[in-house]
Amino acid sequence: MNIFLSLAIIFGFGILGGFLFEKIKLPKLVWYIILGILIGPSLLNIVDDTLISISSYLRQIALVIILTRSGLSLDLSQLKKIGRPAILMCFIPATFEIVGITVFGPMLLGISYLEALLLGSVLAAVSPAVVVPRMINLIDKGYGKERAVPELIMAGASCDDIYVIVLFYSFKNLVATSTIDVWNIAQIPISIVSGILLGVLVGLLLVLIIRKLKLNKLVNVILMLAFSFGMLALENVLKQYFSVSSLLAIIVMALLVNIFQKEEAKEIQKSYNSLWSGFEILLFALVGIAVDAKYAFSKEGAIMVGLILIALIFRSIGVIVCLIATKFTFKEKLFIIISYLPKATVQASIGGIALSEGLACGSIVLTAAVVSILLTATLGAVLIDFTYKKLLA
Repeated sequence: MNIFLSLAIIFGFGILGGFLFEKIKLPKLVWYIILGILIGPSLLNIVDDTLISISSYLRQIALVIILTRSGLSLDLSQLKKIGRPAILMCFIPATFEIVGITVFGPMLLGISYLEALLLGSVLAAVSPAVVVPRMINLIDKGYGKERAVPELIMAGASCDDIYVIVLFYSFKNLVATSTIDVWNIAQIPISIVSGILLGVLVGLLLVLIIRKLKLNKLVNVILMLAFSFGMLALENVLKQYFSVSSLLAIIVMALLVNIFQKEEAKEIQKSYNSLWSGFEILLFALVGIAVDAKYAFSKEGAIMVGLILIALIFRSIGVIVCLIATKFTFKEKLFIIISYLPKATVQASIGGIALSEGLACGSIVLTAAVVSILLTATLGAVLIDFTYKKLLA
């Protein structure tokens, strides 16, 4: 099949089905995955091989867009205003979930503890694609206003993604080498520190260019994309010497633009949001195309559902820990737990990387990512929509 016809099917049916799913109060991204599974090799097999062969690059571009949007929208003053629980929500629930999967993953799936760590880092991120629009809606309606419940969830969800993605790439390198030695472990802090330093340098340079040259919005967007792709390329060049987290650098770069050029950052973010509208359909459809439907709906798939439910219990305990000794009521705490269930964006972006890089656990990781999206995005969205009036003032 021609690649252009494949894209026409994905975007055309994606938009139509997504519209219908939103009408019945379900996340449209769930339809995108179902569409991918339907047209992929495991069922109808009507997707051009060329599109499948470049899917890893398309997923990486989507990840760049996701992280740049996170950096441009991250409100540090809001985190400071809400205080301790907002900071803890950025990493404690995800850490609890990774621990849960690391403990139970080897028992249920027969994978190693290193592979379970990698799987945990894929599954542990909450989905801004599901959560953020719903929290904005609640803010507009005035629900949870007294103790800034929607703001807390939005702030935590944005940082949660960043934390998990950095962990994923660190664990991926450990799994790829299959050894835990001092040098491999040292690469984790090295990649984080070098990524931050690179992001600061490039971010300050970008801020200087924006400030001095007074470029229009479109040129600023293209320039930011150019710097992002350049840092990805630099990581590939430097990785034979030491690790650099180019993805963390992209976040830091976007954050600095947001801090020093707020008006320009808002305009750039609008353009990135428009870019995401197209890449969202493509990303989730490609994830569905890559998954083995027979495996996903087999006995192993059912075991995966059990592991994901166990992980959600660990995650919920992590949320409770973050909210200890706060002024949130029992109902508000319950709503925050529910709002931290949905998974989608990060899982779609990094779920297929282990498979594309030939790791032994790649198929399991991708299937788990898809099952988690189908299960938790749907469950979380429905629960948020049907409980907020009962649980929030």
